[in-house]
Parts: sequence; structure tokens; C-alpha cells
Amino acid sequence: MTIRVLLADDQALLTATFQVLIDATDDLEVIATAADGDQAVQLARSTAPDVVVMDIRMPHQDGLSAAARITADPQLRGTRVLILTTFETDDHITRALRAGVSGFLGKGVGPAEFLAAIRTVAAGDMVLSPLATHAVVTRYLAASGPDRPHATPREMDHLTPREQEVLLCAAEGLTNDEIAERLYVSPLTVRTFVQRIMHKLGAHHRAQLVALAYRTGFARVPQPPPARPCGGRGP
Repeated sequence: MTIRVLLADDQALLTATFQVLIDATDDLEVIATAADGDQAVQLARSTAPDVVVMDIRMPHQDGLSAAARITADPQLRGTRVLILTTFETDDHITRALRAGVSGFLGKGVGPAEFLAAIRTVAAGDMVLSPLATHAVVTRYLAASGPDRPHATPREMDHLTPREQEVLLCAAEGLTNDEIAERLYVSPLTVRTFVQRIMHKLGAHHRAQLVALAYRTGFARVPQPPPARPCGGRGP
């Protein structure tokens, strides 16, 4: 089944490049393009894409506000939003997660990683860049409200050896497909394990599950990757 993609970016050259890259695959196609947040929301409602690849800084309405409108629309329950931005800041990452996006990547990713992220998000999984993963972990480690996971190190012992392997892989930021390849199982099996782990530990989503693994000491907190120079303007 072909994954239908809506591209939202006000830089026409980037949009055209992404469209050529996506349309060159057998399982992805661009069904519409938007140059601002308002247009992205309107086109999402009229075309119901599987994935919206959204820039952050756009005229009229920024991508994060547009993403929140899309994820909150009951008619777009099957539409996922993947944020693709130039600069990854803690504020943008936090706002994106609160907006209900399914992925957050920097524009420095390679073509293969970009296409894989679209497929992963379309399948209902979450994709976070290494920097975004670090920001999420740091945020939940410091959280004290109801959003903070409450599992203890002792509860980790209730996980089976295979579930512990899957959790460690997820804590590295690996997607279900990458975990499946590493553990020599199917992606569907990995998804089942992840859902089972979340149920056992009381996590509500994958990002929270990853943060919980670090908070309990089950996994070591990763260091943020060094910033790499990149051209262009802001997100």
C-alpha cells in the first residue's frame, strides 16, 4: 500500500527536492505541498494524508501550531505528523511532543533515514533524532507532575529477558524495524513487545517509556551529540 505524504515547507527548492526523493520510491508518494501552516491544515483536511512532513518556521502559522491542529482533528486520526527542521532546540522539541507529533528530525538526516522515518511514522511508531531523544529523556528525568513515569528499578525485573533487550534497544532510539533487524525478529513482534512493556511499566507512549528506562537506571543517560554546522536559516 502506498504511503500518501503531504509536504509543508515554505522553501520551494527543499520541497521540490523532497518530492523528487519521495516520488522515486515505490511505496511513497507526495499528494500535495503546502507553503505555510494554514495551507498545510487545509490540505490535510481535504486530502487526509498518511503523513505530513512539516517544517517549523513558516508564514501565517508555524508548523508546530499547524501540527497541533492536525493531530487534534478527529477527522484526521489516521494522519501522522513528522517535524523536519533545521535547528533542534529543547523548546521546539517539547512543543512538538505536546502537539502530538509522531516524529522530530533535523534536516541534516540522510535520504535513506528520511524515507525510513516517513515509513516508521506511517506505521504508528515514533521517530526522534538523537538530540530530540536526549531532550525528551532530560525533560522526563526532571519532571515532577502526572506526566512522569512511576516505575521503579524493581519493576524492571518483571520484564522478561527479551523484553529487557527490546527496551534497551528502544532506549538507544532505534525504530521497531531497526530493533527487529538487531534481534532477528519481525517488526510486528517488536511492536507487540513494546506494547507489552508499556503496559507492564505504566508508560503512556514510547517517549515516556524511553525516559523511564533512564530514570530507573536501567539504561544510561546519553550525551547530546555535538552540534554540526549547517547552512540555511532557522527552523
